[in-house]
Amino acid sequence: MNDTPDAVDRAESAAVAGRIAERREQLGLSEDDLAHQAAMAPRYLHYLLEAGPAFDPGGFVRIAAALGLSRGELLEGRADAPPGQGGPGPHPRLLGLTEPECWELIGTHGVGRIALPLQPGPVVVPVNYVVDDRTVAYRTTERGAPPEGTSLSFQIDHIDEYLGRGWSVLLLGTAHHVHDPAAVHHLAGLPGAIPWAGGDRTRWIRISPDEITGRRLVSD
Repeated sequence: MNDTPDAVDRAESAAVAGRIAERREQLGLSEDDLAHQAAMAPRYLHYLLEAGPAFDPGGFVRIAAALGLSRGELLEGRADAPPGQGGPGPHPRLLGLTEPECWELIGTHGVGRIALPLQPGPVVVPVNYVVDDRTVAYRTTERGAPPEGTSLSFQIDHIDEYLGRGWSVLLLGTAHHVHDPAAVHHLAGLPGAIPWAGGDRTRWIRISPDEITGRRLVSD
């Protein structure tokens, strides 16, 4: 289903209103308190929350100042905030993805999370990955490399904060150390191969998936 401009505007307005309510509660302010500090009537504040930022941009600047936020933080959220603060979209549904759809979403490279079966419990760490011939590969240190043949999982996802939509792909597979110099050279030349974490990360780990599944979150 394609989103109409009105639907997108409503979703964005709802997201902004949600951030205002959350920040207001953090500061212990009632809606009337916020209206007073933003120099507007409570009824007008209530109307602005429904109408959205496009109706009165200056009003939302005053609201942001009253909440101790910048205009960008109010309208778009913190740049470093964890995903998912916008809340679910209307009438959310989960749909299964086919394997080709999963590979299409994973793309050629990106950032995902690998779950390693360590002690005293599993450890999940983010890594940037490359895709090569229906396998996923990433670089790590010798100390951080899982043993050859380790069973592990790898997860990649994307969330649309405004519309409450997204997708998630999960690979279950086996870790293999890449020793062949030609293979190492090939992987190092792929887009996204440079490790974001920096440091001496010379060990390539290739994940051969035994199973790949995915789900897409949609809303009407």
